[in-house]
Amino acid sequence: MTTVSRYTTTMAGAGGGGAPREAVLSFVGGQATVGTSGMTFPQGLPERSWERIGSGLRELTNSSAWWLGDWLIYGENTYGARRYREAVERTGLDYQTLRNYAWVARRFEHHRRWDGLSFAHHAEVTSLPVAQQDHWLREADRLKWSRNELRRALRAVAAGDGTRRRESRTDAPGATAEPRGEVATLTIELSAGQLDHYSQVAAAHGLPVEQWVTRMLDAADRRTA
Repeated sequence: MTTVSRYTTTMAGAGGGGAPREAVLSFVGGQATVGTSGMTFPQGLPERSWERIGSGLRELTNSSAWWLGDWLIYGENTYGARRYREAVERTGLDYQTLRNYAWVARRFEHHRRWDGLSFAHHAEVTSLPVAQQDHWLREADRLKWSRNELRRALRAVAAGDGTRRRESRTDAPGATAEPRGEVATLTIELSAGQLDHYSQVAAAHGLPVEQWVTRMLDAADRRTA
């Protein structure tokens, strides 16, 4: 389970005209002053202290995505989907961002979340079967991959599977070899919610999402030809 950092706020004033609200972060302690709109540091702060604060902020940012996802799931299960409108107002975050947090959190029970990996690592594998999710997260943790390194590994495997499928079709008895031109890779950036939706549509057609996207692009090309 994700490590929780202590976060308390002390109201020293309200509104634009009052004194700023200050927060106490356990990993900051008295080494810096934390306010709602910034953090100030004393002269001569040791470099190791500065590094520890950065690590703590990273953990806090990562944990907050999980917290928001779990908070949204609880609200939806307990009070109904209408609570998303309230969540948008309470957090100031847009609807799609909140849906993405909940989408990832819903697919990973607490005992399957890796403390050493970021929320973004988990988001990269949400569309995979559970066994593959666990495999890739275990590899990312073992090899200390960044989110981008995990993404590249997943793309490499997907590209290799696609090549093997094309070769098996070509090598089949009676198969006609397709012209072998230069192969290009198209990268499409999707939100977590969009990927979830398109994956479900592709599954309804009995296809992996990448094959379904290729078919849709081919169909669109034929319509405009």
